[in-house]
Amino acid sequence: MIRSFLTVSTGTLASRLLGFARDSLIAALLGTGAVADAFLAAFQLVNVVRRLLSEGALNAALIPAWLRVRERDGEVAASAFAGRVLGTVSAALIVISIVIALLMPLIITIIAPGFVGSHTLDLAVQNARLMLPYLAFAGPVTVLMGLLNAQGRFALTAFSPLLFNIALIATIAMLLVWHADASLAAWMLAATVGIAGLLQLLMLVSQRGAQLATPLRASLDKEMRSFFAKAIPGMIASSGPQWLMVAGAIIASATPSAVSWLYFANRLIELPLGIVGVAMGTVLVPELTRAVGSGDRDAVAHAESRALELATGLALPATLGLAVLAEPIVRLLFEHGAFGADDSTATAHALMWLALGLPAHVLIKALSPAFFARSDTMTPLLATAKGLVVAVALAVLLGHFFGASGIAASIAAGAWSSAVSLLRKGTGEFGFSVDAVARKRLPRIVLAAAAMGALLWLTTGLMPVEAHGLIRFIVLGLQIGAGIAVYGLLLQILGAASWREAVNALKRPA
Repeated sequence: MIRSFLTVSTGTLASRLLGFARDSLIAALLGTGAVADAFLAAFQLVNVVRRLLSEGALNAALIPAWLRVRERDGEVAASAFAGRVLGTVSAALIVISIVIALLMPLIITIIAPGFVGSHTLDLAVQNARLMLPYLAFAGPVTVLMGLLNAQGRFALTAFSPLLFNIALIATIAMLLVWHADASLAAWMLAATVGIAGLLQLLMLVSQRGAQLATPLRASLDKEMRSFFAKAIPGMIASSGPQWLMVAGAIIASATPSAVSWLYFANRLIELPLGIVGVAMGTVLVPELTRAVGSGDRDAVAHAESRALELATGLALPATLGLAVLAEPIVRLLFEHGAFGADDSTATAHALMWLALGLPAHVLIKALSPAFFARSDTMTPLLATAKGLVVAVALAVLLGHFFGASGIAASIAAGAWSSAVSLLRKGTGEFGFSVDAVARKRLPRIVLAAAAMGALLWLTTGLMPVEAHGLIRFIVLGLQIGAGIAVYGLLLQILGAASWREAVNALKRPA
């Protein structure tokens, strides 16, 4: 499992790093303000669709169902089942895309009520409609990726999302060289989103991914209705962080530039969340499904324990690092072109609060597969809904007094509400299996992360206030490198991890 986890995490890391480059270029191209808020509100809608369908979300329902059909009826039946899922999802999303295009003014009004009565609303509607073709392509892409993951083929699905960011970066670079008008640049960039989705689909089809789902046909028979009844709640639940951000954007849309500040802050949260969360959904769901299906309690305990160790070991230092180094990171990545110093300060403050919710988001990603493997998608859905209610209620209050920072704190509180709900429900129903090794390692991981955070806090004064970009890059790189080195060394000294164990895990088959 560790090797598969690292394969998916590496692909996700590469995609997230390209995403940073993309968003840094978007900040330089559009800055903040009406055009940027309109584009990012529309792009937020696309991101929700991406998380709703992809990055492990559909795996929560597709992989257990596909494995059950294959084990019960054989490969041919599993391929036919996959063909019906692929055909039905593709047909449904084409229809949904058309309906959404017609209702787009109403949808944007709902997700960004602060735009009503301004030109920003029209810009957001235009951008969102240009991005809509992505929705039609995202469905078949996600089904094919899920089928490959179910067969243990993680490399292609881990690295295919790179095409999305590569296409957008190429377009932004061209627009920057061209010095395009901001509104025109936003429209061209929005149109590229759909093209990027097509590139992903073509890549998977060219690698014979479509042969896993034959014959291809749309169907709403009893088996498909049962599948989607379980899939849809799981897909919504797996996209909890994005729903929380949408809720925050709804409240933030009433404040100029607040949507942009929250978006750029959240992009930094999505790096560690993506690395851990996507890998959890992609690798842990099939691992736990097999263990639960076989009734092997030791295998269940092993999978859940290693997942919790990995989640804690990556999320906790990331939380402390982002909270302590928020402002220098934001200044280095985004303070270019139309994105000014005031924008950096506001974004950094939002990032500090969002970072506090990162452990909760990752905990949800680690806990949810235990429910998905038991074909329970409603419990994670209800936990997500509870967190959403908490976030919206607090955002209305805190956003009024503290602006974007208050909304960011509300999003973090909503995430913790969902995590606690899942933990209590799972413990009461089947008990989470944490083995003796995990109980020994987890406190040591926390101690090592705390020491790393303290080191970063002590070095925050090293950054010159008006330093050149290259100097900022070097100093920040040294701080992060030193923090990672100290964290790794402490894990070794405290016995929480060892190089020998890591090498052995990588040598094991995926």
